[in-house]
Amino acid sequence: MRAILDIDGTLVDSNYQHAISWFRAARDHGYVVPIWRIHRAIGLGGDLLVSHLIDDAAEERSGEAIRKSEGEHYFGMIDEVQPLEGSRDLVLELKRLGHSVVAASSAKPEEVEHYVTLLGAAELVDSFTSAGDVENAKPAPDLVQVAMEKAEGEEDAILIGDSTWDVRAATSAGIPTLAVLTGGYSEAELLEAGAQAVFGSVRELLDRLGETPLGAPAGGAGDD
Repeated sequence: MRAILDIDGTLVDSNYQHAISWFRAARDHGYVVPIWRIHRAIGLGGDLLVSHLIDDAAEERSGEAIRKSEGEHYFGMIDEVQPLEGSRDLVLELKRLGHSVVAASSAKPEEVEHYVTLLGAAELVDSFTSAGDVENAKPAPDLVQVAMEKAEGEEDAILIGDSTWDVRAATSAGIPTLAVLTGGYSEAELLEAGAQAVFGSVRELLDRLGETPLGAPAGGAGDD
């Protein structure tokens, strides 16, 4: 099976650093957006976020500049970002069970590489995605579809994510989502968006992996 693992907010604890970075970037260009609203948009593609949080006119005037500022602010804080408990162990267990693992993100390539290195997973994941791989960001299904294509030879796939945007993207791509609460979205919101199941953390998901389709060895039960 293809296990597609969202990175920000799922494997690494970065959502709030991103929220602060977007707040500072918007303020740099004359817009003050409440941080709670920014948090609710984390997981939405950066190319859509300015219009979503401010308006289309702000996107037209300042969208690219705000995104550039956000990247600068975020890279100033990236060393504060830490793996969430159980993230590397989850990758190890999925590989032990014979699943293909793709780390999926629409972040900049250097950002994704930093996270994969931070997780100690460079030799574990089969592949990863970054901003250069997709034309349309979440909630469009492009990122999930690209991640599925990168895990060749497998039929079934499942996404592990933390936001309603992850769930919607996976649903549009025709695959289920196992969601975790570490991104700050509620269980009710994730289930309403279409998540198959919700876990309190990656560690809880790992402990209960046997209750999910990913808990069985690749090839199915009974293949001794």
